[in-house]
Amino acid sequence: MNAAYADPPYIGMAQKHYRDDPQCAEVDHAELISRLCRDYDAWALSLSSPTLATILPLCPPDVRVGAWVKPFAGFKANVNPAYAWEPVIFRGGRAIGRNIATVTDWVSCSITLQRGVVGAKPARFCYWVFAMLGLEANDTLHDLYPGSGAVGRAWESYRRQIPLAQARTDGVQMVMPGAEIDH
Repeated sequence: MNAAYADPPYIGMAQKHYRDDPQCAEVDHAELISRLCRDYDAWALSLSSPTLATILPLCPPDVRVGAWVKPFAGFKANVNPAYAWEPVIFRGGRAIGRNIATVTDWVSCSITLQRGVVGAKPARFCYWVFAMLGLEANDTLHDLYPGSGAVGRAWESYRRQIPLAQARTDGVQMVMPGAEIDH
């Protein structure tokens, strides 16, 4: 299976977080979603909760929305309630049979800190995305916005781990033996 993960700068945040990058520009999400649908069997797209209402209508009707719930997140002054979850839009993937532990449409894990790139994803989050798409070791995953490289490293680790059929992927203890949890 040919899969993709896209974690572009969130709408309105490109200049704020990546102004030193000469290639930094706002992402055309309509074009990105069209490309994802055209070029990949399965894909996941990270976005911010304030932009879900803008991006979801650009997607085909067969997508699902999952939630990354952050027990520890960056809290901002005068922002209450805090932004402590992020939506992830999923499409396609391998059907997961009854012989495999049920994958929830949410994961709870804290943000990463001091990774050199705003929004670097923790390994546990990445494993959840891979499980939601039903990815297996022989699949191809394209990280369209590699940033810190965390997704690529998590993918290589995931591929070396025990088969998905033996992994506990219920959104509670989803880390496979030998994998590091980012706190």
